[in-house]
Amino acid sequence: MLNFNKGNNPLFALGCLLQGVKLLSHKDLRKYLLIPLFINMVLYTGAFVLGYHSVSALIHQFIPDWLSWLNWILWPLFFISFLIIGFFTFTLLANLIAAPYYSKLSAKVLEIIGGQDIVKAELPWDKVFFGELRRVGYLLLRVLPLLVLFLIPVVNLIAPVLWALFAAWGIAMEFMAYPLEDRGLPFPEQKQFLRQARWGVLSFGGVTGLGLTLPVVNLLIGQAAVIGATIYVYRLSEAESNAGANQS
Repeated sequence: MLNFNKGNNPLFALGCLLQGVKLLSHKDLRKYLLIPLFINMVLYTGAFVLGYHSVSALIHQFIPDWLSWLNWILWPLFFISFLIIGFFTFTLLANLIAAPYYSKLSAKVLEIIGGQDIVKAELPWDKVFFGELRRVGYLLLRVLPLLVLFLIPVVNLIAPVLWALFAAWGIAMEFMAYPLEDRGLPFPEQKQFLRQARWGVLSFGGVTGLGLTLPVVNLLIGQAAVIGATIYVYRLSEAESNAGANQS
């Protein structure tokens, strides 16, 4: 069982994320960070270069010289679109590829903060990978209805807020999955966990999502989020154990 009263506290969740950032420099974690870092560098750089050249070609092809002033509008729109779409494309793709490495990172973090080798059995690679596929499918099925909201008059005024909440929820779901899988929780139970600690995980996901939109920061924020999520879940379990001991 987990102490959801504590987990629902946004300050507690953000404190765990901050500790995840600090633990990035831990010597025992360095080898678990390199491959996800390389994956993020390749995907984000490739996405940016491809997007830049594609938009540049479209502008030169369809925008005549006398409308060149529109470049001041089109280029900012490109960067904003890149940041918005980034999570649902390249971030999800990066997590899908890096899922086995994030799972190992979470297991190692749990070993460090637990003070002993408490993680003996890691989930098989295929279960981690297919679990990631289920999460991606769950999120993508909800993207299109949210995008449609932007086209509906009046409703489109609150669409950005709903989109931001959904992005925070999806990001939390992504990174909380690794420590929850280490506890043996399947995908349906992971969703139940998120609902019971709604405000905590939304805060965690929102700040992580903000980091994913920042150049350079987005290369390491995923690893920090995995570490922070592992600390978060471990401390909820620890708090529940302490509460049980006090009652007895």
